[in-house]
Amino acid sequence: MWDESAKNLVKKILLSYKTILIGSHSEVEPILDELICDINTVLAELKDVLPYNTNLSFSFEEAKKELIMVFEDLREETKKIGNRDPAVTCMEEIILCYPYIKAIILHRIAHFLYINKIYVLARILSEEAHSLTGIDIHPGAKIGKNFFIDHGTGIVIGETCIIGNNVTLYQGITLGTYSFKKNSKKPLDLKSKRHPTIEDNVTIYANATILGGGTIIGTNSIIGSNAWIASSVAANSTVKANSIIQANGIKE
Repeated sequence: MWDESAKNLVKKILLSYKTILIGSHSEVEPILDELICDINTVLAELKDVLPYNTNLSFSFEEAKKELIMVFEDLREETKKIGNRDPAVTCMEEIILCYPYIKAIILHRIAHFLYINKIYVLARILSEEAHSLTGIDIHPGAKIGKNFFIDHGTGIVIGETCIIGNNVTLYQGITLGTYSFKKNSKKPLDLKSKRHPTIEDNVTIYANATILGGGTIIGTNSIIGSNAWIASSVAANSTVKANSIIQANGIKE
């Protein structure tokens, strides 16, 4: 069945990602070639089961170029994790033991598929990542460089969420949207911006909830544990359990 093929694709990615992250270029290239062929194989099977899927093909060369960039960025991110988590003892520990690594690798690939309108396979990869790690990232979410998740269990990141560079998240965080009610007089645009924007150099601690497409967490801000936020926060702010204790660098 095609779903088994998709799950096997995930297994192959996770079996090879150590080589992809620390191997030489000569080791990585054939793995990427095989990965792209495997994706095309699964897409061919999806065609028989889901003929309404928007797109079932992509350029091999474009895919290889994009995936090389994805994994080069991940290599650099992985090297910097030790600066953000003092518990790290070695690179192998990060690669083998951190659920974030599995989640972000599968997200980067799923996001590539998503922006190429290969929606169903993108969702399959994201749901497999969710099952394996407890981290739920919609493939449509845009995530910048040097992204880091510590612990990770219970994190939810919605489809239209935008996350900048050098952002750190802890467990239990929701970057979500409000529930929508159908209104016959005003049709709902489900592809509108519904989830928050997190700008560069933001740290969000455990169990914080940030909702709404118009909500922006400004650069260099810190969001404390259990905060519930539904409106924008200025740059250089500190938010603690639903009260702003420092806004734009000025204590209140």
